[in-house]
Amino acid sequence: QVQVVESGGDLVQPGGSLRLSCTASTNIFSIYTMTWYRQAPGNQRELVAVITSGGTTRYADSAKGRFTISRNNAEHTVYLQMNSLKPEDTAIYYCNARKSVGSGGYAGDDLWSWGQGTQVTVSS
Repeated sequence: QVQVVESGGDLVQPGGSLRLSCTASTNIFSIYTMTWYRQAPGNQRELVAVITSGGTTRYADSAKGRFTISRNNAEHTVYLQMNSLKPEDTAIYYCNARKSVGSGGYAGDDLWSWGQGTQVTVSS
C-alpha cells in the first residue's frame, strides 16, 4: 500500500503564503493523477486541486487564482502553493491519487490510504 506524507503546514497571517508538500512511497508516481483535499473542523473533506499525469490542473472555485498545484515526478512529490491565504483556508490538508485517464482526465475514487495531513491555520 502506498503511503503519503504531507508537510509544510503552519500558522500564517491572513494574506500570507505557504507551500505544502506531499511525498508518496511509489516508484510509479508519474502515472497517477494527484489530488489535494482539505478538511476543516465539522466539515466534510473537500477537493481543492488536481494535477493529472499529463500536467493538466483543476481547482475548486475557492482556490482559483490563489493556489497552484504542481508535481515533481522524480521526487514522487506533489506541491500546493497557497497565496493570499484567508481564515477560511484553515484546515488539515491531505493528498491522494486517482487513476489517470487519457491525456488530461482522471476517474474513480481515491486510491491510497489517507496520511496524517498537515495543519494550515490562517489567523492574525
